[in-house]
Amino acid sequence: MASRAEPQRRDDEPAYVLHAYAYRETSLIVEAFAQTYGRIALVARGARRPRSELHGLLQGFQPLLLSWSGRNELKTLLKAEWRGGLPRIGGAALLCGFYLNELLLKLLPREDAHPGLYAIYEAALAGLAAGEEQASLLRRFELELLAELGYALPLAADVATGAAIDPAASYHYVFDRGPQRVGAPMAAEPGRGASLVRGSTLIALAERRFPDAETATEAKRLMRVVLDHYLEQRGVESRRVVQELQALDEERDVKRD
Repeated sequence: MASRAEPQRRDDEPAYVLHAYAYRETSLIVEAFAQTYGRIALVARGARRPRSELHGLLQGFQPLLLSWSGRNELKTLLKAEWRGGLPRIGGAALLCGFYLNELLLKLLPREDAHPGLYAIYEAALAGLAAGEEQASLLRRFELELLAELGYALPLAADVATGAAIDPAASYHYVFDRGPQRVGAPMAAEPGRGASLVRGSTLIALAERRFPDAETATEAKRLMRVVLDHYLEQRGVESRRVVQELQALDEERDVKRD
């Protein structure tokens, strides 16, 4: 009779916690993003006990070294160590970090290795901690995330004609195809859900730079529509929270006036 396979063990893997929630009386289920192994699910037994070595350690946005074992999709966390090197994120940047984590949780399959995406995520956290301009950082991350998952956005040319994007023209952005100029003779019917966008905004997205507020707002709107398409209309909770906070700020401003 063949012996059962030994549980696979991984030691001291660089990783970040994306989300953690209570499991039974004293444990946690941890969704982590590991450098070599992608998104993994771990049970951290006893982590909620005050005297546990894991208590208070399994938090988001902190560089960790994780060790685990297991044959099934839910592994057992054996050890976690803080490896340092990244300042804590706070304020509005913290909400942006939750948004990045939620995109990874909802778009990245478990145990699908993406070391390039791990580096992109780590760089985004470092940018948030350093106070980098948030809108540009988020758009870069969204574009690079989609590219890593095989959904890279064509932004440089009209898909109907192959012509370079004209900054003065308007385009329909068609899912899974790309931009096609509005009113062009060879343009196909854009179909339901296609987004209208200026050529200058497509160029800004391709170059990862947003020279004015109008371009930044339009780029955000386009990326939201594209991401909702790939999320299959699953809501993004962190986005809703940001919108509610912005609405409260606007209400306070009106009352002051």
